[in-house]
Amino acid sequence: MPLLVLSPRYTSDSKALRAACGRAGWKSERLGGWRVPGRLRGHDVALYGEPTFVEVIAAQLGVRLLDVAPGWLPGLPERHRRRHIDMSTLGDVRRALPEPTFIKPADGRKAFEGKVYATPDELPGQDVLPDDTPVFTCEPVSWDVEFRCHVLEGTVVTMSPYLLHGELALTQDGNWEAPDTDVQQAKQYAEEVLAEVPVPPATVLDVGRIHDRGWAVVEANAAWGAGLYGCDPEQVLKVLARSCIDREPTPADRDWIIDQVNVDMAE
Repeated sequence: MPLLVLSPRYTSDSKALRAACGRAGWKSERLGGWRVPGRLRGHDVALYGEPTFVEVIAAQLGVRLLDVAPGWLPGLPERHRRRHIDMSTLGDVRRALPEPTFIKPADGRKAFEGKVYATPDELPGQDVLPDDTPVFTCEPVSWDVEFRCHVLEGTVVTMSPYLLHGELALTQDGNWEAPDTDVQQAKQYAEEVLAEVPVPPATVLDVGRIHDRGWAVVEANAAWGAGLYGCDPEQVLKVLARSCIDREPTPADRDWIIDQVNVDMAE
């Protein structure tokens, strides 16, 4: 029986996943800190939480994690980007930012907010993040609608809108909704991407429609750190289980296993 290991942070997503464990016959445990109890070793585990936390716990348990490489997004064909995307470092953009540019962390850790920055002074300072922090720089675009797709073995198993005209796609009664035509087009487009572009066996693919340009990939995220929005948590559990490898990796896994962090938990 799989065991879902959660971070100490009580979020609505972690609560939804823990409730889904009960329905799916999984066990779950919320850790109180960053040290793995000995009783968890040797279990068939899936991990969920903040990216740095998950990486530290995975290293202690000998679990390998799947994610796309930082160069995956800028390396997509233009028809799936529909805007100019480069990789750079925070130091480079601090020194030269000639025009307003969308800038976000490239390592998935969301160390600062991804948004349009008009001047270097608006970016985090060197006292917060070092110059070698990898970032994406993108031309600013306007998204009509954006969707989150949880993907298992190349198939979208659950999806949800999350932004509609720049605002959360959350109704007053707590549902994540977008027009039916957008939902249908998003699913069709995500399937087109998955048929053409290599992705990990378990991942999260965000797609959206850029105003006056068409459907494009927003980004890909590690399943073990991605928010749910209105996605079915029981389907998300299946994606989490596949994204955390506690056995010999298959050939399909090897290109997507991220480097394990070094952990010293000595007193």
